[in-house]
Amino acid sequence: MYPFLRFHASLAAARRAPLLAPLATHVSRHICWPWDLDPWVELNNGRTLTLYDLGRIPMATRMGLIGVLRRETWGIAVAGVSVRYRRRIRAFDRFTMVSRMIGWDARFFYMEQSIWRRGECHNHMLLRSAVTSSAGIVPPSRVLEAMGHDGPAPELPGWVQDWIAAEAGRPWPPVLPADAAGAGHPDLLDA
Repeated sequence: MYPFLRFHASLAAARRAPLLAPLATHVSRHICWPWDLDPWVELNNGRTLTLYDLGRIPMATRMGLIGVLRRETWGIAVAGVSVRYRRRIRAFDRFTMVSRMIGWDARFFYMEQSIWRRGECHNHMLLRSAVTSSAGIVPPSRVLEAMGHDGPAPELPGWVQDWIAAEAGRPWPPVLPADAAGAGHPDLLDA
């Protein structure tokens, strides 16, 4: 189940915090609860992605993005993510999450988030998202203008540019393996 109570608590704290510039860093504290665990009694990898919402959405609130989305009736969608897991988070461990927007291009915003405990990074995520309207993707320059930000786009770090290039070369839709296609599952058959 989605952590609605923690989500609302994180949003309430963000509303009381000072405003952030678009490229500023948001830092938040969290606890790994028993319902966040997997069968190996550590923070579940999928739950990690969910918990990253507890840093990213409050960050967007502090930047004024959420207010702009509501005013303009825009949405926001995750358009890609890459996570590197390195250390375990166990039940009742307290950890710090660092969230920041790295920059943007003509279509997407790029953010990084990391989870830290006792001075060590346990995992790190690169995420791109798109602001959407009924007409499609809203250019980030338009979103930033609506937020009152008129600064130029920062140059994206090389590792982010490499990821963007790798994603551009990845086939979509993926090729369905022959043994899966022949499995007879109705979702894998042509309509």
